[in-house]
Amino acid sequence: MYDSQSKGISYTAGFFMLIAFAVAGIILSGLVSIPIWSAMTGKPITAFQEGQFAPEDSNAMKVVQVLSTLIGFLLPAIATAFMLNRKPFRLMGFSPQVRPNQVGLVVMIIFTALFVSFAISYLNKEIPLPAEWKLKADKWEADYNQQVTSIISLKTMSDYILALIIMAFLPALCEEALFRGGFQNFLTRSGMKPWAAILIVSIIFSAVHFSFYGFLPRVFLGAVLGLIYYYSGKLWLSILAHFINNALAITMIYSMLKEGKSIKEAMMEDSSGSWWGILLLPALIGLFMYFKKITASDKEAYHNQ
Repeated sequence: MYDSQSKGISYTAGFFMLIAFAVAGIILSGLVSIPIWSAMTGKPITAFQEGQFAPEDSNAMKVVQVLSTLIGFLLPAIATAFMLNRKPFRLMGFSPQVRPNQVGLVVMIIFTALFVSFAISYLNKEIPLPAEWKLKADKWEADYNQQVTSIISLKTMSDYILALIIMAFLPALCEEALFRGGFQNFLTRSGMKPWAAILIVSIIFSAVHFSFYGFLPRVFLGAVLGLIYYYSGKLWLSILAHFINNALAITMIYSMLKEGKSIKEAMMEDSSGSWWGILLLPALIGLFMYFKKITASDKEAYHNQ
């Protein structure tokens, strides 16, 4: 699907270019951020692996988190879009025309989807695993929780606001730019069926988080974000939904810490779920049907510009 601003490179090629740029971005982010971490902590670069889990190095890890997110996710997506199109931000879906009714509906969609994802999370944890696989899955989860614990600091309101920026907004912006504005966008423009592109990208999106127990709910939430983007063509709406998901998790942890619980206890309680949320799936489908209806004219007009 070319337009008048296209530079003649196919979107299939763009998809693979983005993979290469993303890998290069991850490598570059390490080359940039790890020496900065070493300078901030006074520890040798060789100690970085263990230093990720040290609470006393939380400020340095916040810097690493920001640089890794910007260089590893946002920069590759923008660079690829620049190579494919003369209006890269328009190509990615950074449309300024976001209507209040669309924002309100996205808020309703993501809250409903979260209840459904809690049910999927509950079912995901009930999947039996061989003992060796379970040990690996438990280690991934423990490492992730320990790393988050070492980065996040929610003792004051200032800490909470900073966490919303670093752990909620920046990942939402950068991950949506890469996965929805980049990978999904290029696959659908290359001629792939939209549902297939959304599913493939959602699986990749979940896999890069390295969490077995969160794999299926992240695939589901990735599909929700993908549908928001596909139906509207507006990346800011999927960024909003992603931010709400992240911000709610941080807010729940912050409120539990205020009640005197530890971060570990708060994160364990935050990851709990129950099956009944699946009953809200018909409501979610209905919301999406209405969302598709109210965004169709905007999407068509935007692509015809």
